[in-house]
Amino acid sequence: MVEEVQKHSVHTLVFRSLKRTHDMFVADNGKPVPLDEESHKRKMAIKLRNEYGPVLHMPTSKENFKEKGPQNAADSYGHKQYPANQGQDVEYLVTGTHPYPPGPGVALTADTKIQRMPSESAAQSLAVALPSSQARADANRTAPGGNEYRHPGAPDRSQPAAMNSIVMEAGNTKNSALMAKKAPTMPKPQWHPPWKLYRVISGHLGWVRCIAVEPGNQWFVTGSADRTIKIWDLASGKLKLSLTGHISTVRGVIVSTRSPYLFSCGEDKQVKCWDLEYNKVIRHYHGHLSAVYGLDLHPTIDVLVTCSRDSTARIWDVRTKASVHTLSGHTNAVATVRCQAAEPQIITGSHDTTIRLWDLVAGKTRVTLTNHKKSVRAVVLHPRHYTFASGSPDNIKQWKFPDGSFIQNLSGHNAIINTLTVNSDGVLVSGADNGTMHLWDWRTGYNFQRVHAAVQPGSLDSESGIFACAFDQSESRLLTAEADKTIKVYREDDTATEETHPVSWKPEIIKRKRF
Repeated sequence: MVEEVQKHSVHTLVFRSLKRTHDMFVADNGKPVPLDEESHKRKMAIKLRNEYGPVLHMPTSKENFKEKGPQNAADSYGHKQYPANQGQDVEYLVTGTHPYPPGPGVALTADTKIQRMPSESAAQSLAVALPSSQARADANRTAPGGNEYRHPGAPDRSQPAAMNSIVMEAGNTKNSALMAKKAPTMPKPQWHPPWKLYRVISGHLGWVRCIAVEPGNQWFVTGSADRTIKIWDLASGKLKLSLTGHISTVRGVIVSTRSPYLFSCGEDKQVKCWDLEYNKVIRHYHGHLSAVYGLDLHPTIDVLVTCSRDSTARIWDVRTKASVHTLSGHTNAVATVRCQAAEPQIITGSHDTTIRLWDLVAGKTRVTLTNHKKSVRAVVLHPRHYTFASGSPDNIKQWKFPDGSFIQNLSGHNAIINTLTVNSDGVLVSGADNGTMHLWDWRTGYNFQRVHAAVQPGSLDSESGIFACAFDQSESRLLTAEADKTIKVYREDDTATEETHPVSWKPEIIKRKRF
């Protein structure tokens, strides 16, 4: 009986001792707290053995490396060395990574070959300074790659850091993660021949605000501030027909590919459908409360989309003249609208600096792009790629459908961009309010030509703006509608070669803004 009581007492004492030890090691938040300095040292020794064993057992040099005093030297890698204890002798220091030559083709020197082992105190300071293994793993998982190649606009890819160098300083321990970063480079752009002016067409009595080429590539149509719509022969540039009916500036024209109709809109709030067999208006689309700035036709269904200064875009049934949807959401004038058969089927750009991608069926916004800082006056869709571009005084930006993923900026056209157009060869043209026209390689964003045509005699220098531009159906001619009341026709220079007009491209030149 006495033995059983003694056994029970011993068990109770052991249990209480263990519980006291546990209570002393566990704080209120459940995290372990060291008992005293000795237990802390034991924990650090275990941590050093487990996590820094390979470092502690590096081969040592036969020479005796001793540095006296608080001198700060630099090793062959350029890393600064700090004494572990000021005023004391230091046997070994952490001096970087494995012995590599300072550059390609440079042989290892005697100093470079030396592999120094850290002292125990330096290694302990290192262990204290570094985060836990899990934290380091998380940091590596989220750190951006330092030596990765990125195409302009490519999405960020997370990779481990390429190189880390740890600098030790006793008493004031710190980490310095130096990542070898490679600047993003622009791929070599495709060579495009320069474009030259070969015809100037006159006839309008006001600013030429809009232009469109008919599907048969025989003629094109322009709208002007003189309230007329004029049809011109594409080959000769001669006037074929003038249409009157608008009572204010004509801001948009488009020719249907599905029927012999011409659609126009203007600052008189009117949207008209012209029958080209009789050259007269057969339908009006009433509903906008202010000037109508642009319009576009859906490529596969009989739907017309218009945009207005009343901050809305409207979808019309071409045949019944009914307003199918009113696209509300912009907070300022909607300057441009584009349609496509794929999703999203409608894209609008507005003076409120945003671009909206719309669901045609629901009549609601799918995505709002807020990257631009200034008014978006022009949007163009690439004829082959599932991408589009938008023009604003801050930048031309490229986007990917269907969600409007940002691709890249095209910087350099520092003016109010009124119009954009692109052909199948990847030539993007931007026309601005100051009369300048820039031509870009779509894929790389390289600006390969800048044009500033002289204004016509009798016009002011300030009347040199480009309001609209379009390629013809063969994409061999470029037409611009300008503020000097003329239409200018450009074509490629047949005599130009890569030798006569080389691409002044360097891999290291790239200046990109994220937004």
